[in-house]
Amino acid sequence: MTEGRRNLNREIPTCGSVIGGKRNKCVIFPVKSSLVAESMDRSTKNWIVQTKPAYESDLIVRVGDFSFHLHKLPMVARSKYLNRMIIRNSSHEVQKNNSVSTIELDNLPGGAMAFELVMKFCYGWKVDLTAKNVAPLYCAAHFLEMTDDLTQGNLTSKAEAFMSFVISSSWNDTFKVLKSCESISRCANQLHIPKRCSEAIAFKACMNPEVFCNNDYNVDNVKLEVVADNWWFADVSVLRIDHFIEVIESGKRRGMRSEVIGSCIAHWTMRWFSSAVNGLENSTLQHLNKLRSVTVESLIRILPFEENSVTSSFLLHILKLGSVMKIDSELLTILESRLAMMLEKCDASDLLVKNYGEDDSVYDVAIVTRVVKSYAAHISDNSQSNLLVVGRLVDDYLMLVARDQNLRADCFQVLVEALPQNARVCFDNLYRAIDMYLKAHPELTEEERTCLCSSLKYHKLSQAAREHIMRNDRLPLKYTTSFILLEQVMTRPRAEFGMSNGQTKSRVMMGESRGGSSWMMSSQKEISRMKREVETMKGQLNDIQMCKTKLEGQVKKGFNYKKNFASVRKIVCLGFNSAKMNIGFASFST
Repeated sequence: MTEGRRNLNREIPTCGSVIGGKRNKCVIFPVKSSLVAESMDRSTKNWIVQTKPAYESDLIVRVGDFSFHLHKLPMVARSKYLNRMIIRNSSHEVQKNNSVSTIELDNLPGGAMAFELVMKFCYGWKVDLTAKNVAPLYCAAHFLEMTDDLTQGNLTSKAEAFMSFVISSSWNDTFKVLKSCESISRCANQLHIPKRCSEAIAFKACMNPEVFCNNDYNVDNVKLEVVADNWWFADVSVLRIDHFIEVIESGKRRGMRSEVIGSCIAHWTMRWFSSAVNGLENSTLQHLNKLRSVTVESLIRILPFEENSVTSSFLLHILKLGSVMKIDSELLTILESRLAMMLEKCDASDLLVKNYGEDDSVYDVAIVTRVVKSYAAHISDNSQSNLLVVGRLVDDYLMLVARDQNLRADCFQVLVEALPQNARVCFDNLYRAIDMYLKAHPELTEEERTCLCSSLKYHKLSQAAREHIMRNDRLPLKYTTSFILLEQVMTRPRAEFGMSNGQTKSRVMMGESRGGSSWMMSSQKEISRMKREVETMKGQLNDIQMCKTKLEGQVKKGFNYKKNFASVRKIVCLGFNSAKMNIGFASFST
């Protein structure tokens, strides 16, 4: 046995693809065959071997659609399996007086291409082994039981030797071997070929990339630091999901940093995600491929659990894809809980996840609502949670999605109410988001507008926001009216209350200086005056309620408050001031 030259040149890692570097190749010559083929002719799907001296073919091997017209002697000398099958069929051949044996090999790993190489080896022809064909050939040789105990230097041991060399020495060729296993998964897994390739990839990925660099491959320190983290991501992104998982699991066992593992998973997923989304857009949701569901579930299971190992944006996209594909609900719940704990460190832009349907809103607000609700459910158990930060985050997100024409009011409202009231100290940002939504959706009914505005609280709005509300004709009339009345109640009396309070204090001080009896008389008079003020306040509130009732009646009769908004505001203010003058409103204090 002789082996061809093997290329031991070192390779430069690239982030482009698995191609590149110099090819490893092995040419093997078996020991002298008992019957050497002079020629091998192929006619369409038939292979016919001519020997010297010429012998008639006495063996037909069918592999798929191909038929190989061979001779028993050189084939059984190398393969225990073929020898056993020929002996088993011999009794039937004697009965039929037929000297030609026919064997079906429909389940041969590698198919007709691998058997062609097996045939050449058995007839003494040279066989070119490469990274692309060595795994199928090794599996075919193992299937046909071409072991050394039958003939020293048989095909199984030769293929094994070259494959081990390729996997240990060449980064690029390791990927070629792994890709070639996709068509022979069952046999390759039984022989642990993908596992060996994955461990070799993980081992090299954990190494310093300088190990792979030639002396003329110069990089500065900054660039080398970047390459050291992700130089291998593009190469593993071409792998199938099961082989990719093998690489990640091998990396974990070798102590690869969780941030690198998380980034690699995100890189692979984004590449696969684009093709998955294209599939979603070109088909209905009812006909999703089961393979995609399994892929998403597998990705979720291999995610590292360490903090900051994956980004919130990536997790949201996985959650979205899993929800559409209706994967295991337990996995979705795990993702929601994990995202909920990351909300305090998120930006509003991190929560933007696009929808796939044409009639859907641009961004998926419902999935963000699920995460926010999960956060709200967990904050009672976590004393360290910063509810106000998440409140600002939700308001900022609402402003980003408010202009979406297809965003339903109920979906918007559910997210507004997903957090408790104490999540916001100031409601100004929430008001901005609601006003932007009302401006982008002028077709909303009065009832829908009222529901949206119900979350706004007067006492948690700044003065500038209150003034804007009173001039805003996009808000429902009922809500605007109540704000105008509250503004009148809360602003003017306060100023007068300050003066009244100062007079009361001065009277008390004067009473104290004049003696105890005089101070007691002043106190009784002050109490009587306060009682009268309370009665005055009751009367004033009744008049305000009457004014409000009249306005509501006008709305029911079809009064167009948008066109007459200024008049409505004037009526409210005049009615309020009239009540003030008739009842003596100046004496009201809070």
